[in-house]
Amino acid sequence: MVQHNQNHTELLITADDLNCRLEGNTLSVSGRLTVENSGDLALNVIKKTRSLNIPELKINLEKLDDIDSAGVMTLLYIKGKLLNKIKEISIEGANTRVNKKIELFSSETSIEAEPPEERFVTEIVGKSTQEFIFSYLYGFLLLAANLFYWSLADLFRAKTTRKGEFVNQSVIIGANAAAIVIVMSFAIGFVMAVQSAEYLREFGADIYIVDLIVIAIMSQMGPLITAVLVAGRSGSAIAAEIATMKVTAELDALRTMGLDPVRYVVVPKLYASLFTIPLLIILANVAGIAGGATAAYNNLDISPEVFLNRMENLMTTKHLITAFIKSQVYACIIVLTGSFYGFRVDRGAEGVGKVTTMAVVVSLSLVILADSFMAVLFY
Repeated sequence: MVQHNQNHTELLITADDLNCRLEGNTLSVSGRLTVENSGDLALNVIKKTRSLNIPELKINLEKLDDIDSAGVMTLLYIKGKLLNKIKEISIEGANTRVNKKIELFSSETSIEAEPPEERFVTEIVGKSTQEFIFSYLYGFLLLAANLFYWSLADLFRAKTTRKGEFVNQSVIIGANAAAIVIVMSFAIGFVMAVQSAEYLREFGADIYIVDLIVIAIMSQMGPLITAVLVAGRSGSAIAAEIATMKVTAELDALRTMGLDPVRYVVVPKLYASLFTIPLLIILANVAGIAGGATAAYNNLDISPEVFLNRMENLMTTKHLITAFIKSQVYACIIVLTGSFYGFRVDRGAEGVGKVTTMAVVVSLSLVILADSFMAVLFY
């Protein structure tokens, strides 16, 4: 319904719950502005006010009783459409209730982020060091203490352990990784022998390829290859599993039931790793030496009998003990690192992916550092 009055007053909309009147340069809105009538208001106001030659427009909301999000968006839409024609548009007179809703749903009330303050290099280094010590190093040591405490305590409390979980984790971490460990170890032993054969032949030291392969595989390459493969395969799985449990509130459910997540989830994985990684290293050593023996037979005509006879004189108890100690250290590093980053997840699927990547990178780095340290310590 549209009316034209002599005092330049124009009634744009009249209905049971909304009235809109244009008086000069003031647009008065009364009643309730909701999703049911906001479309009509926008069409009529924009159509009528565009033809007016006025410098400013005031939208008076003194008699507006209520407004919803659609009504707020309508007012902002009207304001945006008319700014090209009318230089100044203001919304005024709203009561407290209406004004709060306008502030709530209006994007114009968003607060711009303040630019970061300039900081000195010493401050940046200090804060980074503090965060590393208290957030990462302290958290890692605390988790390690908690994990090793429950690992030792549960050895004497068989009734408190999860039945069948040790076997299940042993299959996941150890048995399922056996094939890839054997294949990769054989390939590395074979390639190592092939690359060395040419240089040994020049000096007439063909037989020393047995020494090279056996000592290198037994002391370094076998344990290290196994740890790298397990860290990439099982370490990432541990981090992803725990992170997913945290995101889906399963860890909170365990705490609600009075169960420690470290004891319930991580301890069986540590038991399985400590048990299966030494066995995987044995398989890696056998496969690596077999690969080297194959290359020695093909490239240097060293028969398997000669290879085995010389290998007996090279293998010592020290190599076996060293490999076992390394396996236990690697197992602790892989399980601890994967669990630590799994517990640190703070977002959804994106966070799970990030902590899984970090767990693999950090565990591989720690494994290599530990291997370097033990190489200096034992040799």
